[in-house]
Amino acid sequence: MNILLDTVAILLILITLAPSLPSSHWLVRVWEFPRLQILCIMLITLTASLLIGGAEGLGFNIQSLLLLVLVGCAIYQAFWIYPYTPLASKEVERAESPDQDNKISILSSNVFMPNENYHKLLSHVKDTQPDFLVTLESNKRWQNALAELNSDYPYQKHCPLENLYGMNLYSKVPLDTVELHYFVEDDVPSFKVTFTKNNSTVTIFFLHPKPPSPTENKRAKPRDIELDLVGNIVCDYEEPVIVAGDLNDVAWSPTTRKFRKVSGLLDPRIGRGFYNTFHAHYPLIKWPLDHLFHSSHFSLVDIRKLGDIGSDHYPLLTTLQLKG
Repeated sequence: MNILLDTVAILLILITLAPSLPSSHWLVRVWEFPRLQILCIMLITLTASLLIGGAEGLGFNIQSLLLLVLVGCAIYQAFWIYPYTPLASKEVERAESPDQDNKISILSSNVFMPNENYHKLLSHVKDTQPDFLVTLESNKRWQNALAELNSDYPYQKHCPLENLYGMNLYSKVPLDTVELHYFVEDDVPSFKVTFTKNNSTVTIFFLHPKPPSPTENKRAKPRDIELDLVGNIVCDYEEPVIVAGDLNDVAWSPTTRKFRKVSGLLDPRIGRGFYNTFHAHYPLIKWPLDHLFHSSHFSLVDIRKLGDIGSDHYPLLTTLQLKG
């Protein structure tokens, strides 16, 4: 390998190892997100190295050792994202015969607060008619713009904020309880709602913790704590439970994997695909930030990204069905 390829290989190895460090700083944790992109660059680097190095690249030397380490790192990256490819076994079974009386559909949309394309989201709601719509990053302006939903979605809970963490909930389903929580940070709300579906009490948590980033929380600890806290709450639920929203974490991160393990909830994307909801406008920056996890009481009817609404996130529509 030439010097440039050596340098790229070393950088790729370092950013692969970085998330394993005992640090919650965003400079460390950010490398959990682009595992697919890192893997692709690794494969390109390996191919270029073999083509340029030829037979010499296969000899025993520092360069060949670097190649072997890079191969190991590529396998390691593939290990994390493999469950979210169609090659993996599906974790959630498909509903064999969809039953309208037992279906629950949730449209979760990070609207991007400065965005003014209200009509695009309203069009999705009109076309898909979800039982629940939750808008994240929504302020009073967004709440006013969606007022035409009031007749079809009379059961609502609003927490509009100007800090990018406002949340508005619209429901066609009568709600038994609606609770506003601030689990970890005083300016980051979450909703907990319960409703009755065929004699079962269903609980939904809607979350939107802050991400680790230079402009938000410099450390991932508050987000990690919130996911761990909610995971420990729902693990004791015997009736159906759903957790949905923009978790500002990728599906394959150690934090989300721990959340799934602690909570016992299932991920309908496993074995089906990434469903990358972010970033809506940059083709090379794509990963799944918007999630829906559910208990084993449900099977999957449908899960899909909806079209661009002018936000940096695509809306995510998930339809579940209570098992008989």
